[in-house]
Amino acid sequence: MSAADAFVERLERARSGARTLAAATTDSKNAALEAIAVGLENAVPEIVAANAQDLARGEGNGIGAGLLDRLRLDEARVRALAAAVRELISLPDPVGQVVRGSTLANGIAISQVRVPFGVIGAIYEARPNVTIDIAALAVKSGNGVVLRGGSAAEHTNAELVALIQSAVTSAGLDGRAVQTIDPFGREGAGKLMRARGYVDVLIPRGSAALISTVVNESTVPVIETGSGVVHVFVDETADDDMAVEIALNAKTHRPSVCNAAETLLVHRGAADRLLERLSESLLAANVTLYGDTAVTQRVPGVSPASDETWGTEHLALEMGIKVVDSLDEALLHIQRYSTRHTEAIVTRDYANAERFLSEVDSAVVMVNASTRFTDGGEFGFGAEVGISTQKLHARGPMGLPELTSTKWLVRGAGQIR
Repeated sequence: MSAADAFVERLERARSGARTLAAATTDSKNAALEAIAVGLENAVPEIVAANAQDLARGEGNGIGAGLLDRLRLDEARVRALAAAVRELISLPDPVGQVVRGSTLANGIAISQVRVPFGVIGAIYEARPNVTIDIAALAVKSGNGVVLRGGSAAEHTNAELVALIQSAVTSAGLDGRAVQTIDPFGREGAGKLMRARGYVDVLIPRGSAALISTVVNESTVPVIETGSGVVHVFVDETADDDMAVEIALNAKTHRPSVCNAAETLLVHRGAADRLLERLSESLLAANVTLYGDTAVTQRVPGVSPASDETWGTEHLALEMGIKVVDSLDEALLHIQRYSTRHTEAIVTRDYANAERFLSEVDSAVVMVNASTRFTDGGEFGFGAEVGISTQKLHARGPMGLPELTSTKWLVRGAGQIR
């Protein structure tokens, strides 16, 4: 069989398996999820060993601390993945839910119900947790899935996909619904972007460059999950301790992920009492800071920022810090540099909080909370497919309902028009 034929065969397997999943009962899908969770727990040594091969190769290739952190699966992370899969079991099955409906004057009953997309394609890099997250969400929402996890996680993803297929099959469903095209390399990713008729929607997760490539080159409809140039704005009335705790958590809790803060804006009215404390707390946590003139003149150890600083998603212990004269200036800065992912304000001023919530045009806007809460698990969605930064179909953390479309059911009694 040629490589081209082998590639198409995997897509056909996914579509065939998707038809079975679409008709599966909630109990059957939940049984498959439980089998995946048990499989993860039983295969911790094998998964960690496979992941160690990927980590060693990544270190040899110099892929950087941020990517290595996202690539790493230790025992605790594998067990956390199993727990996230089990959380999906407890969530409502979206398939068949009635969105709206009515009975027309002529007696025809119409209802709009949720249905699976069909086959979801996913392109991501160095994120083996996404393999489990997307596959589990696909199973619960009745979709097939074709995964391109990238060469950086090749061994880990191979272990995980085999585990998922076996678990789904053991529950009496069609394990072929979950496929990987990793063996086809970059060429396979390109083919997946052009697989109209086999794949119904494509979801990229990764760097800004990867997402841009998929959005610009795909002929398959794309749900864009954006990079995160995320801001925390410390307002003039901010509680001092709260501001420091939120800034530290938003930057340092896990700096390699898209909801980590990249820019700290400080109101000039708060700078006299807070700028040094904020900066020194971040520096003490090994964060490299790039500041505007107002910051570098007051805080030793801060490097000068450039215009490029404000538009950079560092995904590392690096951060821009800027003093602004007003809420209006903060809003203008965010409007210019935000990737429309997550923004937060720390304030005790109710009017400023409400203005921020109303005027910031991002998927998630927060008051007095760390940006690290932009997460499907934290929002109660179980796992997530990604954080959508677009406005069509889905926006923000994408859980089970976001992996469905709708169709209209019309029930008549012989009416004609």
